[in-house]
Amino acid sequence: MSFFSPKLGIDLGTTNVLVFVPGKGVVINEPSVVAVGKEHGKRGSNKILAIGADAKKMIGRTPDDIVAYRPMKDGVIANYRVTEAMLRYFIRKALGRNPFKPTMLISVPAGVTSTEKRAVIEAAVKAGAKNAYVVKEPILAAIGAGIPIHEPMGRMVVDIGGGTIDVAVISLGGIVASTSVKCAGDRLDRAVIDYVKKQHNLSIGDKTAEEVKIKIGTAVPLNDELTMSVKGRDMVSGLPRTIELTSNDLVQAMARELREMMQAIRKVLQETPPELAADIIDNGIILTGGSSQLRQLPELVFRRTGVVAKLATDPYFCVARGTGIALKHLDTYQKSIIAKQ
Repeated sequence: MSFFSPKLGIDLGTTNVLVFVPGKGVVINEPSVVAVGKEHGKRGSNKILAIGADAKKMIGRTPDDIVAYRPMKDGVIANYRVTEAMLRYFIRKALGRNPFKPTMLISVPAGVTSTEKRAVIEAAVKAGAKNAYVVKEPILAAIGAGIPIHEPMGRMVVDIGGGTIDVAVISLGGIVASTSVKCAGDRLDRAVIDYVKKQHNLSIGDKTAEEVKIKIGTAVPLNDELTMSVKGRDMVSGLPRTIELTSNDLVQAMARELREMMQAIRKVLQETPPELAADIIDNGIILTGGSSQLRQLPELVFRRTGVVAKLATDPYFCVARGTGIALKHLDTYQKSIIAKQ
């Protein structure tokens, strides 16, 4: 019977959810956002109105009785019921009307506690999984980036998503040293918002901040500056206004957050046994995750650590690809797989 059990790999991120189906690849790539409608006069009768891409469109544009929020905070479940509904929606969307319950493999941040892990497994099983496994993100990112994790060789993976930066040194299929810091893409967006508010007295939304970061953001100053006009609301007059931002403005805006991210990498390097540290110097640091695509980030890592850093191929999809590969070879990766329902 289990022969028919479909398999799903889920990269359950703070900002996006990616669903991988073996044989098909990534079938879903949607924001981890849920829009909830509050019904008047009834307590606790919140109705889920939209999930994923449809819900993201509502962020910052909803009337008072509709709240669009993210059930995952810093890579872990912040709202259990909504996460379960979100998972159920993505399972149904990925498998259609398949009568069999799927075996699911879900990514969790490296610094996850056992309670948080259990919450993810429970939410998955309640949402309709037959079995649920959770695997730490750096391991999946490494597998997805094509790193042979079972070799007795130290490899360093830095996975930077929306909610967390996960840094890990992997050898023989296990994590030797790691840290997970809640400072990543979302915090960079926040920093852009604060900078524009402080320097230009202009209020901009999360969506605009993210757009600015993607279009002109850079980790170290560029010789040929990029510029972009940004629209927002003037804090004094309350009227709409447009300003020009340059890429070097963004270096300044994001400096503190980038420093915190570099400290996370340095901390793990400092905790790495000397033999493995030598391997890392030879192999370099591999960067994965959506936020690792910030311009000049490998250069910043090199300047702060002295170790060459390189971007994995399709860094955004590494964790999702890793879930697919791990599902295919469940027995091989059993050691790296943490928990099972």
